[in-house]
Amino acid sequence: MTVDVEAQAPRAPIDRLREVLSSVVFGQESVVADLVTCFLARGHVLLEGPPGVAKTLAARAMASALGLAFARVQFTPDLMPADILGTTVFRPDTRDFQLVRGPIFTEVLVADELNRTPPRTQAALLEAMEERQVTLEGQTHPLPPHFFVVATQNPLELEGTYPLPEAQLDRFLMRVRVGYPDADSEQRMLAAFHARGGQSPTLSGLLDGPSLPALQDAAARLACEDSVIAYVVNLVRFTREDPRVVLGASPRAAQGLLAAAKARAALEGQHFVTPDHVKAVSGAVLEHRLVLRGEAEVEGIRPADVLAHALESVQVPR
Repeated sequence: MTVDVEAQAPRAPIDRLREVLSSVVFGQESVVADLVTCFLARGHVLLEGPPGVAKTLAARAMASALGLAFARVQFTPDLMPADILGTTVFRPDTRDFQLVRGPIFTEVLVADELNRTPPRTQAALLEAMEERQVTLEGQTHPLPPHFFVVATQNPLELEGTYPLPEAQLDRFLMRVRVGYPDADSEQRMLAAFHARGGQSPTLSGLLDGPSLPALQDAAARLACEDSVIAYVVNLVRFTREDPRVVLGASPRAAQGLLAAAKARAALEGQHFVTPDHVKAVSGAVLEHRLVLRGEAEVEGIRPADVLAHALESVQVPR
């Protein structure tokens, strides 16, 4: 059955959000677009790239621009789950135990260098990212419905890091690769750095936090034809059938791909989703969910190659 809903996300707040982020993160237009897309789709995002390419700056700018409460956690090898979730402590004055909430009780969590903490601490985020709640001492504590995790990691360093397991990666709707800016953007960045006297950039034109769920709702209600939904299903199933793949994209990945495509359509001011919107977000949504066979990795095959083959092979609806 065709999903026929006349809806369109308001343009002004979305455009302002892109402008605010682009004013401090130079030469990373695709990264900015993916950040906004992921938030509109109610997902979480993992920023991956070498040091010094503004991953943390982009994460903090996103948190500030949304006008929501946010907390930043620097993940280290000695970080414990309680350092993120919180714990109960005994209060001698009241002779009672009291919950001391950790930094995860916020609206936007910036998880910096997530792969520098052990798996036990990484796993502390799983429930919060999937169900937007935290269970402590047998009690469940809800998080805001628009709880948003922006995590960063450096994929080039191996010493002192703990690669994220597949279950953890699957919690991220999108993995966004952050590279080096072009020469013109880097010159504008240095000119702005010089003009600020070396100070950190300040953000202006922040959004009104309470109005953001309406943007997410509008993106989720965008019209989508049955043929586009079938295209998403066929792409996901094709990755599972590729002989070079051990683990293909799951049904949750299919839901995420459709949600991200709707959000990208909303970002571009469209009233409906097209196959081009699906293609535009497919790399960030699917590649980190594909696990290749050992022999394929030895031959230099990458998840991007598998996805490219799927995009070429699956028939695009007219």
